[in-house]
Amino acid sequence: MRSNERNYIERLLRRQEDALTFIVDKYFGLVKGTVYKVLGPLERREEVEECINDVFLAIWNHAGQFEGNTDDFKRWVYKIAKYQAIDYYRRLKRREEVTLEENVLVQERSTEDQVLLNEDKRELLAYIHTLPPLDRKIFAMKYFLGIKSDDIARQLGLTRTAVDNRVFRGKKKLTEQATIYR
Repeated sequence: MRSNERNYIERLLRRQEDALTFIVDKYFGLVKGTVYKVLGPLERREEVEECINDVFLAIWNHAGQFEGNTDDFKRWVYKIAKYQAIDYYRRLKRREEVTLEENVLVQERSTEDQVLLNEDKRELLAYIHTLPPLDRKIFAMKYFLGIKSDDIARQLGLTRTAVDNRVFRGKKKLTEQATIYR
């Protein structure tokens, strides 16, 4: 049996993949319009497309939380798209602010300070390379890319607690190494 207007919600709740395909076909315009309304002014097409994909992934992952009929489902999809886009917008703006702050700080530093800062960065990267590969990946995602622990856990197939524990242990190890070598 394939998904149709009458059964796609039931099939989604039963985790039938054809239901997601049906939902993408049916609600793509709504999701794209909602996401574009929020992210369009940033003029980042890749981010808009990624956000749209994440909306449908969220629909799939949180299908069990939906209760209602098709009208309720449309509103639910709209809300997911809206809040996902707002989260993306905030994340992108935060990254821009950090980049701007770094540029201002770099311009205000003397050449000596720049040299010392670059040496510190190289030392820190050398210490990070002593961590196990998974921990290195987590550190890069968390501290260099600014990804939240929940998102890292989801991407790597771990629990948030596992990610937080690895970060804690990694920081502890880096601190120990830094004190030993100084």
